Amino acid sequence: MAGSSSSPPPPAPSCGCKGIRSCLQCESPGRALPRGAQQTKLFIYIPEHGIAQGIQNTHSDGWWFPFPGVSLIEDFVTEDEEKEMVHAMDQDEWRISQSGRRKQDFGPKVNFKKQKLKVGNFTGLPSFSRVLWERMKNHTVLQGFRPVEQCNLDYNSDRGSAIDPHYDDSWLWGERLVSLNLLSSTLLTMTSSSADSLQLISTSDCCDPNGILTHNVNDYSSVNNAQPGLEDYTAHIKPKTTSVPHSDVEVAICLPRRSLVVLYGDARHCWKHAIHREHIQQRRVCSTFRELSAEFSTGGEEENLGQMLLDIALGFQGKSV
Repeated sequence: MAGSSSSPPPPAPSCGCKGIRSCLQCESPGRALPRGAQQTKLFIYIPEHGIAQGIQNTHSDGWWFPFPGVSLIEDFVTEDEEKEMVHAMDQDEWRISQSGRRKQDFGPKVNFKKQKLKVGNFTGLPSFSRVLWERMKNHTVLQGFRPVEQCNLDYNSDRGSAIDPHYDDSWLWGERLVSLNLLSSTLLTMTSSSADSLQLISTSDCCDPNGILTHNVNDYSSVNNAQPGLEDYTAHIKPKTTSVPHSDVEVAICLPRRSLVVLYGDARHCWKHAIHREHIQQRRVCSTFRELSAEFSTGGEEENLGQMLLDIALGFQGKSV
């Protein structure tokens, strides 16, 4: 019959990449550009000391500097809990995102450029996150933390999954960013575009022959910018130092499987964070939780809206939006 035929539905998009972003599903040979210069100074974060220490046999070997604003909590969930949470996520829809990722959002509808938000279809955080929030309360760094948004991200090496260096928004989201790393270990890479000087300290002045720190770095954790603490340190040790631009430095934070990482302070506001493609060896799932900024908290201009969002979020009856 004339007019009865219909066109087949358009094919589902293979990826969600836009602009300069790409993944293995959309890249043509040679499109992916190598990242970073070979002269970048590579450091690794040492959780027990709160410092970034130069990696052996690289340009940073023999140097370190304080790296505040990171708290790493290993084995935050058990293997059984991990299995149950990922199973629950996989029962929901994973939506295509950029750079080879898939995502599930549990939060209000936000336009960050125009600084506007709507409750939209937000029905709260997923039910399995209630126990995570209760457990967060046991850690000093997360005292008073009330998550208002959760974003689940699925990374897979087959898709070339990654996330570019970025700062999280500070208009709506508050001081602490909290991420739970599931299914596999990875590296969180911290970088800065600032040309301001970063002061490095020689490990020879504060380490034993095995490279183990022999002095309490908390005594001089503010060595950069000549803040209090540097004078006390230099008065006793007179360390050898050198200065480099922040933009020449890269810090890797090791995220073990089932660990929780909290970024705040300098690590939240002064350093961009990223997950690079080469650091995804198998499937990785992460859940990132965010709290409200001061503007949406008690005493802020948008306190009432913030409280409404929290009431919804902490009902833990959410479906991804």
